[in-house]
Amino acid sequence: MLPLALLGACKGQAIVEEDQPRFPAPDRPVSNLGSNEFSTEDQRDSRGEATTVMDLAEIEPGMTVADIGAGNGYYTVRLAERVGDEGRVLAQDIDSDALSRLGRRIERQRLENVSIRLGEPADPMLPENSFDRIFMVHMYHEIEQPYEFLWRMWPALREGGQVIVVDIDRPTDQHGIDPLLLSCEFRVAGYELVAFRDAPELAGYYAQFKAAARRPSPEEILPCRGDQAAMGEEAPSAPEKKKKV
Repeated sequence: MLPLALLGACKGQAIVEEDQPRFPAPDRPVSNLGSNEFSTEDQRDSRGEATTVMDLAEIEPGMTVADIGAGNGYYTVRLAERVGDEGRVLAQDIDSDALSRLGRRIERQRLENVSIRLGEPADPMLPENSFDRIFMVHMYHEIEQPYEFLWRMWPALREGGQVIVVDIDRPTDQHGIDPLLLSCEFRVAGYELVAFRDAPELAGYYAQFKAAARRPSPEEILPCRGDQAAMGEEAPSAPEKKKKV
């Protein structure tokens, strides 16, 4: 028996489509699903990727963290070590085969503070009021319905909880997203930018968001244009400067 919970996304109840909220489609392309292996773990560790991101995100022992699009578990296993026995890590993915492989890895490494969950393309299926940090590393550009996904993720943050995004400044159909567009999509879905920095050691940039005072209704969400410069958006900036690590 695996020392973890493989939590399914289906609750066995029929969903009446007419009762579901309606969300706008993104006004931009969406990347095809990429490989679960962004680069080898040794390469990523050689440039200090996970350590840099966890330091910027101020990950501490005892925290509860979600790793969205966990794939092979590069961040999952390192987060599990950082949060320690008193912390928890939930590894989520929409690829059931990837989760099965990750489950075997967690079993081999005896990571008893990790559980895994199968998500849905438009819903991360996270429990409410549960997470100090939610990680979305090199995967946001692959979400087909970003506004619905972000809206459904919003209640999962605890008070003071934050969302960590690592991505690349390039077109969304080329496995990246302009940081202006990223900031706009988060803002209209009910989040505020906390920190932003270019980070070559992460092969991209680092962005950090918190839940705004209220979550908008789905009807209030208007899609951001692909060219945010045309909307007069300013470049993302951090209200509080993050230390270099």
